[in-house]
Amino acid sequence: MSRVAVVGVGFSGFNPSTPDLSWKELMYEAAVRAYEDAGINPRRDVDIFITCAEDFWEGFAIFDEFVPDQLGAVLKPTFTVDADFLYGIANAFMLIKSNLADIVVVEAHSKASDILTFGEVIKLAFDPIWLRPIGKAHPYYFAALEKSAYMVKRGYNDEVFAKVVEKNKTNGRLNDNAPYAGKVTVEDVLKSEAVFYPIRRLEIAQRADAAIVFVLARDEVAKQLTDKPVWVSGIGWWSETGNYDTMSLSAIYARKSAEMAYKMARITNPAKHIDIAEVDDRFAFKEIQHIEALKLAKSREIPELVNNGYFERDGEMPVNISGGSLSVGNLLEATGGQKALEIVLQLRGEAGKRQIYAEVGVAQAWRYIPTASGAVVVFTR
Repeated sequence: MSRVAVVGVGFSGFNPSTPDLSWKELMYEAAVRAYEDAGINPRRDVDIFITCAEDFWEGFAIFDEFVPDQLGAVLKPTFTVDADFLYGIANAFMLIKSNLADIVVVEAHSKASDILTFGEVIKLAFDPIWLRPIGKAHPYYFAALEKSAYMVKRGYNDEVFAKVVEKNKTNGRLNDNAPYAGKVTVEDVLKSEAVFYPIRRLEIAQRADAAIVFVLARDEVAKQLTDKPVWVSGIGWWSETGNYDTMSLSAIYARKSAEMAYKMARITNPAKHIDIAEVDDRFAFKEIQHIEALKLAKSREIPELVNNGYFERDGEMPVNISGGSLSVGNLLEATGGQKALEIVLQLRGEAGKRQIYAEVGVAQAWRYIPTASGAVVVFTR
């Protein structure tokens, strides 16, 4: 069966707010750059277009009706994947492997700065009878419950998560697209307000605007378009219940997704075979939880590994070299796109000041509160 490769990438935004650009303009800029990178004409060469969007974030329904113009997809098959960007990659992968397309474009974006009632929008995803009527409490309290349960189960202290913030904020200083990067110490994190106890203010990724577009192609076409294809070697996705009263609160979605992706990519020892990882860190504790779920380290070893710099840019298992969401920002359904973008740039040797040597990378994303859903993609060069 033919292989599937990323042959072009484009992005725009990566700012806390983009008042000068509409979401259509963000998408257009990212798409133009992706098509130039791949050397294609979308009207002539692309078979199918996918946009990854959640109608509640957009503020209107049937989002794909608004997509074709700025992607160059007029009169072409276009549809929405109501999930993170990595789910879009999975759909593109299946379309190409099924011989339904030679070239597929995947787009995701965030115009989070337009959302005035973020917490209230999140509540619309909760069970309407038992969980939504929680009064004026912000939904982040549910993330706080999950962090608390995880800390008790694993015996971790707050310093482990504070070190994640310090690492990612430091990594982000080498990334021009990381508006929330900065010089932050463990002490700074521990002194910051516990706004949703035990989650501290600096442990929460702030929202940002961006758009990301990937061009994927089957191997015969990919080799004609680029001499630096990045192969999609494994994909996986999984969902648990979205109700906190029955949810496991242990990131099973990430473990199951990773197992599926690793099996496809023939990875038997992730901690040994993977060179770089970008995982969802929209709350600092989630990075640790996802590192464990992706089997990049054993839970009992993680605190010591964190202290010894194992997950830092020059460590043995670099995690979130981009600065992660804590530096780049919460990009809603484009979060997995930011993770995948960093892996692709690293594998192509185009990551600039933060470049390391890597041949195998993994990108992972979670669908955010209140879901227990996520996806994993393994990329190789």
